[in-house]
Amino acid sequence: MASQPNGTLYVGVTSDLVQRVWQHKASVTEGFTSRYGCKTLVYYEQHEEMRSAIEREKQIKAGRRAKKLAMIEASNPTWRDLYDELL
Repeated sequence: MASQPNGTLYVGVTSDLVQRVWQHKASVTEGFTSRYGCKTLVYYEQHEEMRSAIEREKQIKAGRRAKKLAMIEASNPTWRDLYDELL
């Protein structure tokens, strides 16, 4: 999730991406994403098992910001909101 192109980034894991993105967009819960306005889904990965998803989340979070930006821009150079593609 991002606040804007090259803005604040949020990385998380969920078993229901559609519902979780909606929660971020609607600011249903208080926390980082509502505080910093991270409401645009700019990148996601699907995993067969939650364990591998959590491992990948930790790997991404541990990486440098430049690497996260490059990862987003490689698959989504215009930083479009990918949420509608999920529906």
